[in-house]
Amino acid sequence: MSGWHEQLGVFDLETTGVDTETARIVTAHVGVINEQGITVSRQDWVIDPMVEIPDGAAAVHGYTTERVRLEGMDAATGVAEIVSALRVLFERGIPVVAYNAPYDFTVLNREAKRHGVTPLENPLPVIDPLVIDKAVDRYRKGKRTLELTAQFYGVDLGDDAHDAGYDAIAAGRVAQAIAVKFAAELAMTAAELHARQVDWFRQQEESYAEFRRNKLGDLNFVATGTWPERF
Repeated sequence: MSGWHEQLGVFDLETTGVDTETARIVTAHVGVINEQGITVSRQDWVIDPMVEIPDGAAAVHGYTTERVRLEGMDAATGVAEIVSALRVLFERGIPVVAYNAPYDFTVLNREAKRHGVTPLENPLPVIDPLVIDKAVDRYRKGKRTLELTAQFYGVDLGDDAHDAGYDAIAAGRVAQAIAVKFAAELAMTAAELHARQVDWFRQQEESYAEFRRNKLGDLNFVATGTWPERF
């Protein structure tokens, strides 16, 4: 069995919104889990994004504008620390799991540039359970949110789903569960799996674009996404 899943970095952000170009980081988690999915190290951040947090976003992660004004750290300092923590993992060759990686890594990239922090350059190896699950179990029906995918693979999200730490750790455990269930298909190095995900994501985006054009009549829709960051 491939050993890429034996030690994994885990990364997740909770933010002010869904648009990667404008979303600001509110909370973040960077940690490491061992082969049993047990956390061996973790760092957590609460950041004051210096903008109003919409009620809808606050309802998801529990952090209101008032709360982050009291508990949050300076955004530039927090973003620099998150980038540094991830850079250390990549330099050590530890794969970093992020569920729907283009969202988290793109938001972090834009935040780094916004605050004058040198962003991660070509982060790898990245493990995205969403992309991998769609590739190895292509025809499974239903949505593939973290909650539903974790349930499918028997991974407990805990009591605080949508907390950055719980979501990050759950995503790491989902990646490990997929690695075990599809051991033959995923028997490769982390670097090879990273490269494979680039291709899988492109195929998935093209398939979705074809669906939009042919089934929904959105003739001008084109696939523009890249993985693990959007450019």
